[in-house]
Amino acid sequence: MGWWFGIKLWQRVLLALFAGVAFGLAASQLMGQESATQWISTWVHPVGTAFIRLIQMLIVPLIFTTLVSGVIAMGKPSKLGTLGLKTIGLYLVTTLFANIIGLTFGTIFQPGRGANLGDVVPVPVSTDAPSIIDRLLEIIPTNPIAALADGNVLAIIFFSIFVGVAILATGKSGKPVGDLFNSAAEVVLKITHYVMEVAPYGVFALVSYTAASQGLESLQSVLILIIAVYLGLITHALITYGILIRVVLNLPLARFFRGLTDPIAVAFSTASSSATLPVTIAAAEDNLGIKKSVAGSVLPLGATINMDGTALYLGILALFTAQAFGYDLTFMNYVMIAVTAAVVSIGAAGIPSASLFLLAIVLQTFDVSPEHIAIIVGFILPVDRIMDMARTAVNVTGDAAVATAVAKWEGELDEDVFRAPAKV
Repeated sequence: MGWWFGIKLWQRVLLALFAGVAFGLAASQLMGQESATQWISTWVHPVGTAFIRLIQMLIVPLIFTTLVSGVIAMGKPSKLGTLGLKTIGLYLVTTLFANIIGLTFGTIFQPGRGANLGDVVPVPVSTDAPSIIDRLLEIIPTNPIAALADGNVLAIIFFSIFVGVAILATGKSGKPVGDLFNSAAEVVLKITHYVMEVAPYGVFALVSYTAASQGLESLQSVLILIIAVYLGLITHALITYGILIRVVLNLPLARFFRGLTDPIAVAFSTASSSATLPVTIAAAEDNLGIKKSVAGSVLPLGATINMDGTALYLGILALFTAQAFGYDLTFMNYVMIAVTAAVVSIGAAGIPSASLFLLAIVLQTFDVSPEHIAIIVGFILPVDRIMDMARTAVNVTGDAAVATAVAKWEGELDEDVFRAPAKV
């Protein structure tokens, strides 16, 4: 097996991705879709589930240790204020551009025109959503241990920042605790590298199940929608992040994408930005030269609040719904769709298909009936995973783009590492 591990990881992941698609489709043709899905679900898919669980196992310890270590690396708690404002501001700007691009592609491609919704099984979804005040209050954990156990990322970030600031403020007596967190962060990142060696097998299992259960036939009815979503996401990644990296930061764009090969491949195959977080942090530090103080704080925050792909996707789906059912939209409807998609995407769960159930909130902006919402969700849900994979990859890329910008503005970017050949 030495030859296999001699192949670069991103190449192994891509090989596994294509092999999984071929295996899933071949099994579906030979055994029938239902039998193939059942067989792969029993004997192959558990490998993918194990891979996801391995990565999820790292999320909480990685965020906690790297964020505390990152705050300590800043040296001065005052730097947190400017870093936080730049990070959140830039995330909001990129989300705005994602909304505009999504609505533009939804208008150009008209994916809802002529959509056949007659045989769709409706899937009712809740339209209730917590208020902004409730969301803000949930950031403060009543029990930090429970927040760590539940994987409440925003609460973990809040508590981790407090711990890091307290260690700095304590001075010499807090140094041993700081050293402990620095060592712990290095250990967790080393575990991440070990887990990533399992990635090709997990990707093969996950993708083969998706290919077998979806099949080519299920894609035909939503082909235009899928094309519109993919082209919109690619456009956003190349133009929005391209302008930020190449024009604003004056850094090589091809090198930026090259350095993110591993996290993009994992994000695409798992459709989970949270599960990809350990890989993103490792790539940001090793390939992009982003210092620990920024990578450990900006990226966990981005995995929680930066959902450019989700915002773009919700905008296109809103126009798909309006076109399919004949709702006439005014300019203010477009504005409300954009604003609502941006707001609900913030803090969306970083798990497969979570954003689809936020669609109900966006559709309420132009009074879509609950019956129509249920039909749209039922129509999209079977093939949502195909589009979720792409928008997760864009979310992860956006996290890294913002982290790169903040790192350069804060003097925490090693440009020699950024411009050097990527470790992939």
